[in-house]
Amino acid sequence: MNVRIREVGPRDGLQGEAPLGVGERVALIEALAAAGLDDIEAVAFVSPRLVPAMDGAASVMAGLHRQAGVRYWALVPNLRGASMALEAAADGLSVTVSASEAYSGKNVGRTVEESVVEAERIAGMTDGRVPVDAVISCAFGSPFEGDISPAVVGALVRRLRDGGATEVTLADTTGMATPPRLGSVLDETGPDVGLHLHDSRGTALVNAYAAVHAGVTRFDCAVGGLGGSPFAPGAGGNLATEDFVYLLDDMGVATGVDLSALLEVSAMMAALVGHSVSSRVAQAGPRGSTRAVV
Repeated sequence: MNVRIREVGPRDGLQGEAPLGVGERVALIEALAAAGLDDIEAVAFVSPRLVPAMDGAASVMAGLHRQAGVRYWALVPNLRGASMALEAAADGLSVTVSASEAYSGKNVGRTVEESVVEAERIAGMTDGRVPVDAVISCAFGSPFEGDISPAVVGALVRRLRDGGATEVTLADTTGMATPPRLGSVLDETGPDVGLHLHDSRGTALVNAYAAVHAGVTRFDCAVGGLGGSPFAPGAGGNLATEDFVYLLDDMGVATGVDLSALLEVSAMMAALVGHSVSSRVAQAGPRGSTRAVV
């Protein structure tokens, strides 16, 4: 069994931090690629007024030394952002749709229906040139509305696929999922989905473990465990890439990621943002370590 990790640290991990320079962001992305991560969400083409840390997305993309076999993804909220991402030669587009009406309004200023239509338009404008991943926010619950019915999520997954999305990812935006809730949603969607897990309540890694056993093979993670939506109260950081790789290595599940090199990138991330990261493996070190890495 192989697991595909899409590294979202340069986007989700940094979006709530003080803005970094273009060169620093490029160096981070290239270090992640060198560690063996071949799917990297590098930038977001969003309003710099709303998310200042994502300003300069086109310059970041232009500054990358493209590596063979590495796909650089861009988060896009609308057709304009998608057009800018394609012009910047993004290899894949992430489009956000929410299962929660209230969160949809706060995050992108649209209803769920309007977001689905926009995602369909974005998928149509690519003409199959790049993959389009529809990421469903609040798939396991909303900070504004509470529980979301698994049937609602399942119906949304089917509609997005019918509308042209090449992939669909379920996001636990504020860390409300537990293995039983995860199982209920996967019963509706099947395991051919990605998972974007946040650790707000300390369940991201156990959810990922349960998902692997359920047959899920695609996961979004962020180096250091940084990140979280600025539009969702109580949102915690992402599932830390190094924590998940550490677990998968011990399970004998291939990722293609070099844990030692990844821990060096985690230390780099901590230095860039100016504070420690939440990753447990970054703090304690790999198996047999006698001191913390970060």
